[in-house]
Amino acid sequence: MFTRRTTLSKFLIEQLKGSKESNDLAALLVDVAAAIKAISAVAAKGALEGNTGSLETVNVQGETQKPLDVLTNEIMLRHCDWGGLVAGMASEEMEEPFAIPAEYERGRYLLLFDPLDGSSNIDLNVAVGTIFSVLVHDSAQPPQLQDFLQIGKKQVAAGYAIYGPSTLLVLTVGRGTHGFTLDREIGNFILTHPNLSVPNETSEFAINTSNERFWEPPMQRYVEECKAGKTGPRERDFNMRWIASMVAEVHRILIRGGVFMYPRDSKAPNKSGRLRLLYEANPMAMLIEQAGGLASTGRGCLLEKQPEQLHQRAPVILGSRCEVERIERYHHEYDKGEDQPFVSPLFNERSLFRPEARA
Repeated sequence: MFTRRTTLSKFLIEQLKGSKESNDLAALLVDVAAAIKAISAVAAKGALEGNTGSLETVNVQGETQKPLDVLTNEIMLRHCDWGGLVAGMASEEMEEPFAIPAEYERGRYLLLFDPLDGSSNIDLNVAVGTIFSVLVHDSAQPPQLQDFLQIGKKQVAAGYAIYGPSTLLVLTVGRGTHGFTLDREIGNFILTHPNLSVPNETSEFAINTSNERFWEPPMQRYVEECKAGKTGPRERDFNMRWIASMVAEVHRILIRGGVFMYPRDSKAPNKSGRLRLLYEANPMAMLIEQAGGLASTGRGCLLEKQPEQLHQRAPVILGSRCEVERIERYHHEYDKGEDQPFVSPLFNERSLFRPEARA
């Protein structure tokens, strides 16, 4: 269907042909793409524009803001608030939903976004990104907070941009997951990664092991088995990765497979997870599942988790289907008291470290 030089606009026309979402959704995604181009330009300038370091302000998450956090949030708002396509917007950087100015027509979509995911990496010149989610608001009335609290399966589009050596936009409108590279010479996103597919099997996992002591036993069991490699129950070696940027982690999985985990832990008992459900977890889950992978909380489908708050957090496990299913099984066995704790080969019957050998 598509040639090497398929632009984002042409792709959306073809993908949404015959859908009631076609014209307006395509136009909104083009507006989002325009915002991403602008963010890519300012992010690339870094310290040249004074965009490194931290501000003295904190966002609603209690996180110290970076100059680019504020700037990129404003870019997303100003590119999408005027076109008569959105009824409201919500962002990681704003405590309440953004109301469309009275002078602009309201549309039928809700746009939720993290304007700069991984912003702690800005000063290190490591890949950062933008994540977005689109929901439908079928009402003539302005949206209220409750209207944003929809399960992930109700998303009509989701995507992210990753600002690396090249700028890529990866999105889905419910018909597969596709990647576009920004051609800076012509200013267009060009389809370069059609029909991305996450392999069912993988030998690569991504998790922040500095939190290991706070994990639940099923998560500890899974990671210990992976680290044991060929000498453990998995009987093969695994590689571990951690970039501290969800966009970069998910992009790697879409390109070559893997599993990403930010599980529930006891480090912050008042939080059920670390990643924001509506504008981080849900859009990434949709992208992964549209590419044949799986997304879970560890105890159920991530896309079916009912949000109760705008900035609600959730545990996130996503990637290659077989590994996510295994992690879910470990949680199920643990909850039923049927789990099998992992025993390191250093302490098995033939080890010099077994108790009788030390005696």
